[in-house]
Amino acid sequence: MSLEKQVMEEMKAAMKSKDTVALQALRALKSAFLLAKTEAGAGDGLTDEQQMKIIQKQVKQRKDSAAIFVEQGRQDLADPELAEAAVLEKFLPEALSEEEIEKVVVATIAEVGAEGMKDMGKVMGIVSKKLAGQADGKTISGIVRKNLA
Repeated sequence: MSLEKQVMEEMKAAMKSKDTVALQALRALKSAFLLAKTEAGAGDGLTDEQQMKIIQKQVKQRKDSAAIFVEQGRQDLADPELAEAAVLEKFLPEALSEEEIEKVVVATIAEVGAEGMKDMGKVMGIVSKKLAGQADGKTISGIVRKNLA
């Protein structure tokens, strides 16, 4: 079943159980899917990879918002954002630990023959594709930077 169909099924379940937090998060995700489909140059539908990127973006937006709210002492606003992020994370593959990410980074550096920060973009591109949906770019970037320094 495609991610889009899973989202729709979860949305129906959230409506039936009157889970407003899940429903709000899933509606926002559905809206993001529709926007991506109607963009100029978009094909007939979204690939699983494109859907995964949209979900990751939605989760990241919510976590960033929650971090800003916590920083400003507004835990009452941060909690719903974190709850929505948790609902959306169900659609993402299991996240890798930093040790697992580092193994992939070290292997890629050896494979590419990277010799310093000038090769960071090359390494980042390959690692990001390998770990799509399993790690966020900020974590990958930090580990790549540490290993190339």
